[in-house]
Amino acid sequence: MISIEKVTKLYGKNKVLDDVSFEIGGGEFVSIVGTSGAGKTTLIHAMIGAEEVDGGMINVDQYNVARLSRSKIQEYRRQIGIIFQDYKLLPKKTVFENVAFALEVAGYGKSFIQRRTVDVLKLVGLEEQRNHFPRQLSGGERQRTAIARALVHAPQLLFADEPTGNLDPDNALALAKLFLKINKEGTTVILATHNKDIVNAINKRVITLDKGKLVSDKEHSTYQ
Repeated sequence: MISIEKVTKLYGKNKVLDDVSFEIGGGEFVSIVGTSGAGKTTLIHAMIGAEEVDGGMINVDQYNVARLSRSKIQEYRRQIGIIFQDYKLLPKKTVFENVAFALEVAGYGKSFIQRRTVDVLKLVGLEEQRNHFPRQLSGGERQRTAIARALVHAPQLLFADEPTGNLDPDNALALAKLFLKINKEGTTVILATHNKDIVNAINKRVITLDKGKLVSDKEHSTYQ
């Protein structure tokens, strides 16, 4: 599904990504870990087409992400789900409206939007908060709203960049369990994080970056 080949990214003379290569199959759950500055976020941004690379190839299914035109980038992003540390919710829309909006802009019909949004809110456990505004939600509820929005168009691939960064330990662990549930239903999940407790609770494949280099790639691993 995903092939990363000798990807390099420079900021000035500093190599943020240094000859990084790996593959991820459909249905996998992969945590990308490392200390601050290791290159995790840069790699995720390169994989979603938000960051140009200076060398190498990024292939996701039929998309050569590092070489896509602006219009093709938009097409590609409609096929994937993306979650960031800051929730990027629309403050004047309810939970339901925030999630449904992702389908509205894609041109889906009202009956489908209604049905699909309800289903996804059930999946993330927010049925009772559907009419709440973001300001009325806890941090965990806001992040689950962002996850629902990312999932509403049924992507086969979900990227999550430091999604637990603003959450307390209990909410972070609940989010990890939700990601495992999503993965169990067939979605490939790529999680970038420095949260050791979350990685160890997930206990799936772990790719470790250090100063832009891939230094470890282990199945069912923990993060020390």
